[in-house]
Amino acid sequence: MNTMTADTVTTYTISVIIPVYNAEKYLKRCVDSVLAQTCRQFEMILIDDGSTDGSGGICDEYAARDERIAAMHQQNKGQSAARNAGLDYAFAHGGSEWIAFIDSDDWVNEKYLETLLFRLPCVW
Repeated sequence: MNTMTADTVTTYTISVIIPVYNAEKYLKRCVDSVLAQTCRQFEMILIDDGSTDGSGGICDEYAARDERIAAMHQQNKGQSAARNAGLDYAFAHGGSEWIAFIDSDDWVNEKYLETLLFRLPCVW
């Protein structure tokens, strides 16, 4: 039986890509749920897709507070283009082996990333 825990993994990292469009009402809960993960080896990429509410400012606030968070801003091009921009960022800045997408109006359980990482057969 494998006794490895999320805290012992240092070589497997996850880029969490969150496209954001007018999600001011939900965004903090979403980002806070990612920051509360038991698996700490992640970067979070917030892509503000031309929001007209305060979403862009919220992205910038979180990026200023945590070095694992990057905030990007682009003109509205849609969710697919925002996800692709996040992928481009993740690949350009290297380091992550895994990608996870979360919608900005969702939040995740504190074991979300740990479960993703440790359920992948190729990790073992």
